[in-house]
Amino acid sequence: MSEIENFLTASEEEAVVAAIREAEKDTSGEIRVHIENSCVGDIFEHAMEVFHYLKMDNTKEQNGVLIYVAVSKKAFVIYGDSGINNVVSDDFWNKTRDIITTHFKNGNFSKGLIEGIKKAGNELSEHFPWHHGDVNELDNSISKG
Repeated sequence: MSEIENFLTASEEEAVVAAIREAEKDTSGEIRVHIENSCVGDIFEHAMEVFHYLKMDNTKEQNGVLIYVAVSKKAFVIYGDSGINNVVSDDFWNKTRDIITTHFKNGNFSKGLIEGIKKAGNELSEHFPWHHGDVNELDNSISKG
């Protein structure tokens, strides 16, 4: 079994997807989780490539957030589109990263993702509230590479 398959159980994946749906309920923002075994080169650069590959840069308000995880490297990146980065505080992503890191260090990967998603969702709802007629622009499932 690959490290990706062992990273989250099926029920944990369902809980993460449910957290994405819940977080997006009050915002026009979009949150995705992408899990890979590893990446070659700089993880941040690769996360940007995945962000574009998943077409997360095509949201109307440029308010997509990607949580990218490279399992074997034991590393992750939170990548927010320019619309978000223009309005959140300078330390927002660091606070979100710290929440996820705390849970990951204890082996609680699903809890880390869920808490990070909640934090991002709360911030998104403040700056990009849901309005009548908003549509879910991106798939909520966990993508894997």
